[in-house]
Amino acid sequence: MSTSSPARPLVVGVTGASGAPIALKVLQVLAETDIPVALVVSDGGAAVLREECGLYPRDLEQYADATYDDGDSAAKIASGSSSTRGMVIVPCSGNTLAKISHGFADTLITRAAQVHLKERRPLVLVPRETPLSPITLRNMTTAAEAGAMMLMASPPYYLKAERVEELVAYLAGKVLDQFSVPHKLYRGWKADEAVA
Repeated sequence: MSTSSPARPLVVGVTGASGAPIALKVLQVLAETDIPVALVVSDGGAAVLREECGLYPRDLEQYADATYDDGDSAAKIASGSSSTRGMVIVPCSGNTLAKISHGFADTLITRAAQVHLKERRPLVLVPRETPLSPITLRNMTTAAEAGAMMLMASPPYYLKAERVEELVAYLAGKVLDQFSVPHKLYRGWKADEAVA
C-alpha cells in the first residue's frame, strides 16, 4: 500500500489581458510533467483566448487535472487548507492586478491569489500592459511587497526571434522557471558560449 501523498497542484489563472498564447504554452508543457494543474479562466480570459488563439476554455481542459469556474468562490483552491505548489496568473489583467494588490477577492482567481499571499506560497503575476500608469506601477509594487512576483511579458531581443512563437516560448519558460519546472523552451543569454 502506497503512503505517498498526492502531488500538489499548480494553480493557473487566465485573465483578460493580451498574452493568452503564453498561458497555452505553459499549460502544454505542464501537461508533459507529473505536476497536476488546477485551471481557472475568467470571462475576460475566455474572450482573449478566442481572439488570440481561436480557442475556448473547454479546449484547455485537456491540459488540466481540475478546472474551476471563476465564480466558484467555494472551490477547493479558494481555501488555505488546500495545499498547492503555487499559482500563476498568465496573463494578468490590470483589473486583476488591482484587485489582488488591494485585497479584493470577488472571483475565484482573486480569492486563490489572496490565499497564496497569506499562506506565503509562490504567486506569479504576468502583466502585459504598456505603457504603465502610476496607478498600475503602485499596484505592482503593492502586490510585490505582499509577496507576489511580477513577471512582465517582456521578451528579450538577443534571441533574434523570427517568429512570435519563439517569444511566447521564452516567456512561458520564464514562468515555468519560477516553479522549477524543467523545460527546453528558450536559450539563455550567451548560452552557446563556453564557460570560462
